[in-house]
Amino acid sequence: MSFYEDLVTQTQMNYSRYYSIYAAGRTPYELTDKPALPYDQQIARLVQAIREADCVVVGGASGLSAAGGGDFYYEDNASYRKYFGKYAEKYHFKGAFAGMMHHWSSREEFWGYLATFLHTTQTAPIRPPYLDLDALLKGKDFFVLTTNQDTQFVKLYPEEKVAEIQGDHRFFQCAACCTDDTWDAVGPVTEMVQAMGEHTAIPTELIPRCPHCGGEAFPWVRGYGNFLQGRKYEEQYEKISRYVLAHKDSKILFLELGVGRLTPMFIQEPFWNLTLSFPHARYIAVNNQHNFLPKQLEDKGMVIVEDIAKVLRDARSAGSQEPVQ
Repeated sequence: MSFYEDLVTQTQMNYSRYYSIYAAGRTPYELTDKPALPYDQQIARLVQAIREADCVVVGGASGLSAAGGGDFYYEDNASYRKYFGKYAEKYHFKGAFAGMMHHWSSREEFWGYLATFLHTTQTAPIRPPYLDLDALLKGKDFFVLTTNQDTQFVKLYPEEKVAEIQGDHRFFQCAACCTDDTWDAVGPVTEMVQAMGEHTAIPTELIPRCPHCGGEAFPWVRGYGNFLQGRKYEEQYEKISRYVLAHKDSKILFLELGVGRLTPMFIQEPFWNLTLSFPHARYIAVNNQHNFLPKQLEDKGMVIVEDIAKVLRDARSAGSQEPVQ
């Protein structure tokens, strides 16, 4: 088990132990009671922290994509209607994930929905918050850890700079995990969507199959009980582990963006642990709901409670106006 995966495993055990607290939207850790700085000072500190860091580890979670318009997962909103309108009208789902949990009457209908889901993220343009973040990181040594499966980061950066520890919508695996293999999903998804047209089901012959056992394929993603934790999965954890350990004595900034209460064990709590452990580490989080800064980190960290898109846009603007020292 790699260094970072071990951290995640430890925090998952903590999550299980205090599940009722996490489920209520809280944290079992003692939080700082220091008052937050005014917003403009927080933005200035964020820009300064990035500028002064030797390197930055970005932890990008669902809130980052949601802030840029990828907010169709949990509610029947305008974004969901734009991409999933025909399914919203037919099945009245309350967001994209609701359709993933539906008991479909046929595999052709299921794959019609799943192809729509995958195609939406595979073909989405790079969202504005990602572009603003990219501008802030320009010229820096950085690495990205993400729990997002929507391919936004790998549209911006080479894969060696990104660890996707919860999977990637660009790949299929065997639904039964018969083999340690993943393969391209983009081509088959495009074909399914084109063949489906305005209908809600795909032709039977386009249901993707495992090339090894002939059973159905499935996206290489965590969340549905059959995530293939094989070679590709281990590679993701090895990438983030190598980077963190190589920079543990540097002025490293852990920048957490959009972590919710369902998955604090993948980014948030490991970042807390590493910031506390590394002598020159700093931690900054941006979250539109939760102001969670452990008391032990009150002198090494900051949380900006605001819309992530606004924060990154304002930080980019502020950074472009400040002279480089």
